[in-house]
Amino acid sequence: MSTEIVPTTPLDVTAPDPYGWLEEVEAPEALAWAMERSAETAVALGNLDDLTTDLARVLDSDERIATVELIDGRYYNFWTDAAHPRGLWRRTTPESYVSAVPEWETLLDLDALSTETGVGYVWHGASIQREPVNGVPYARALLALAPGGNDADVTREFDMLTLRFVPPEEGGFERAQAKGGLTWAGPDAVFVATDFGAGTTSTSGYPLVVKHWRRGTALTEAVTVYEGESDDMLVSAVRLTDPGHERDVVTRRTGFYSGHTYLLDGVGTDRQTLIRIEVPETAEVGFHGPWLTLTLRDEWTVDGRTYAAGSLLVIDAAAFLGGERKFEVAFAPSGAVSLETHVWSANHLVLNLLDDVKSRLQVLTPPSATAATGEWVPTDLSIGETDVSVQVSAVDSHDSDDLWVVTTGFLTAATLIRISATGGTPSVCKATAALFDTTGLSVEQRFVTSADGTRVPYWLVGRPEQLSGELGPQPTLLWGYGGFEVAVPSAYNPVIGTAWLERGGVYAAACIRGGGEYGPAWHQSALRENRHRCYEDFTAIAKALVAAGITDRAHLGAQGRSNGGLLMGMMYTRYPELFGAIV
Repeated sequence: MSTEIVPTTPLDVTAPDPYGWLEEVEAPEALAWAMERSAETAVALGNLDDLTTDLARVLDSDERIATVELIDGRYYNFWTDAAHPRGLWRRTTPESYVSAVPEWETLLDLDALSTETGVGYVWHGASIQREPVNGVPYARALLALAPGGNDADVTREFDMLTLRFVPPEEGGFERAQAKGGLTWAGPDAVFVATDFGAGTTSTSGYPLVVKHWRRGTALTEAVTVYEGESDDMLVSAVRLTDPGHERDVVTRRTGFYSGHTYLLDGVGTDRQTLIRIEVPETAEVGFHGPWLTLTLRDEWTVDGRTYAAGSLLVIDAAAFLGGERKFEVAFAPSGAVSLETHVWSANHLVLNLLDDVKSRLQVLTPPSATAATGEWVPTDLSIGETDVSVQVSAVDSHDSDDLWVVTTGFLTAATLIRISATGGTPSVCKATAALFDTTGLSVEQRFVTSADGTRVPYWLVGRPEQLSGELGPQPTLLWGYGGFEVAVPSAYNPVIGTAWLERGGVYAAACIRGGGEYGPAWHQSALRENRHRCYEDFTAIAKALVAAGITDRAHLGAQGRSNGGLLMGMMYTRYPELFGAIV
């Protein structure tokens, strides 16, 4: 029988918070307070030397796949390890990459740069210019670096031939620290979205103004491309470089899941115009070659036809701009199947589907490649793996139909596969060694009925005799997130494996509403006035674990981070009778 906890006196929300000073997370007194609490915890838990050693081995292991991006015939990668905690930006050849010990060329050493400048930089990404600079393609890059790891970062232009930053006095682009960024708008121009002064940022500090900035001119001379409203979230612009279909695109985000997309014509001239893509505000707009894609978060009726939320629509972009609204439905949600992601290879649209939170790949071939039928042709893409989740990306969406596919599971370390979107035999490029002992462990997917009758999935990992309940209550850790359309598929976690499963614990992962397991409707069903549904889903799983005899309240812990940390706050204050520990 659950017990509702009710304050004995009304909460005075106007009173100052006695712990408000902890909000200054870098203040010496706040850090000292946290260290004191950590010291108390260490005493309570006892000697953790063996666990610390094991976790250091896992976290510092080089047994990770160096994921790469193909640019100008070479593979680029950003890598961190024990010797390079801030990271190396590096590249190698395709031939060297598939060898046992690739030979990497270091382009930038962030640890060395941080030591040299006295600024602790954190990598925020790189964008290499495809168009020629001084007649040389792939000669320059824009690097985003965050001093101290802040959201606000700096952007500096980097010479890919001399491997040095290009100073402003030599015409190099450089952006002062702020939220925002630079993106290429041609070989000698960039789009800049940043803090231009009072009234140019949102309440969250993100840019509301994006400008076109030519090389060799002052930032004050940059021409405004778009200016958002004061209550918008942010604005940005980017140049898409699909050969023969180059486009300048401006995005205005009015919220995390809403916004407007514009095509920019005549950028940097007095004939500059914006053409809005007239679609629902919550739809995600994409372009590839001649095609325009729409990912719907809400149902949409247009030209007498209704398209379901969670659908992926495709149409010829030129036809759309001419008024055509006859979309091809590349995907429509059905039963337990939802669309997790989609990517384009050069000539095919690849869907990464979730079927009851289990991955499945499907390839759609446009009519231009199947002129005999005039229809989009769907084909399932087999990678020779089952019971794993996958991440898929294009090797080179401009010139190749090859795909990178990373497979992983709770008990299966990551494997990198290269396969053509047209099918064929997959090629294993990299396979990581196991980082914890999986002997005797198994994975089960189960379902529970939540308070409002909704069927909610969750994962269980442990020995079969533990999961059957025949051993009696077992130490069990229930993990949850439940937000931002993020699904919880089967995924390898060597920290959980080493610190928990190897030591005899049972692990459970909740696929609760607010996440993305069954598309946008699953996420939207636990927002605002319905937020309690994700809590009811999580507690229903906790109760099911106890009812199945797998664990009991004293042996059941719950854990969450970020949005999952908010979930844990609710468990701690609203449902403390269900858990023996909450992290």
